[in-house]
Order: sequence, then structure tokens, then C-alpha cells
Amino acid sequence: MASKDESSQELASDRTDLAEDRTLLANERTYASWMRTGMASIAVALGFRALLRDFQPEWLAKSVATAFVLIGAAVIWFAYRRASRIAQRLQSHEVTSLPISRMSWLSLSLVAAALALCVVLWMV
Repeated sequence: MASKDESSQELASDRTDLAEDRTLLANERTYASWMRTGMASIAVALGFRALLRDFQPEWLAKSVATAFVLIGAAVIWFAYRRASRIAQRLQSHEVTSLPISRMSWLSLSLVAAALALCVVLWMV
């Protein structure tokens, strides 16, 4: 039969494990939120460019759109760096967390697509 101290320690350990799982899930939600913010910035760039297609001087409209795309790419990159550092420090106990490799792949793909969009903005 387990003593009262051992039982208390086991409950405390369980609560700590569950708190770590909640922190891991909160980290993923925060990462997703920052990813949405980055993609919204890129969407603003596309909308800005579409609305001001006939704006003169053309380079000014392209420059502003490019700035929004680059800001969006930076937000995505910083979100990945922060989320991956936090995820590396935590251990999943009861939940299946997003692998850092998948976070990396997604973030790098979106940053590459944003940079390609910058090239397309200046070619059109």
C-alpha cells in the first residue's frame, strides 16, 4: 500500500505532466496564430497590388506590396523559431504534439512562397 506522501508525489507529478501538455498545446496555438498573421500580411500585399494596379508610379505600389510580403515572411520565420525553441524544451506526455520537422517544413515553404511572390510582383 502506498503511503500518503508517495500518493501526493504521484498526483503532483501527474499535474506537472498535464501542465506541460497544456503548455505544448498553447505553444502550437500561438504558432498557428502567428502563421495566420503572417499570411494575412501577405494577403494585404496581394490586395494592395490588385487595387492599385494602375497606380503611378508603379514602383511605389510594388514597393509597398513587397514590404507587406517581406513582413509576412518575417512573422512566419520568427513564429517558427520561437515555437521550435519552446517545443524542444517541453516533453509530450498524454497528447500528440506537432513535430518540429513539420513546423519547419511548413514555415520554410511559406517563406519560400512569399519570396517567390516578391519576384512575381516585380515581374508583372
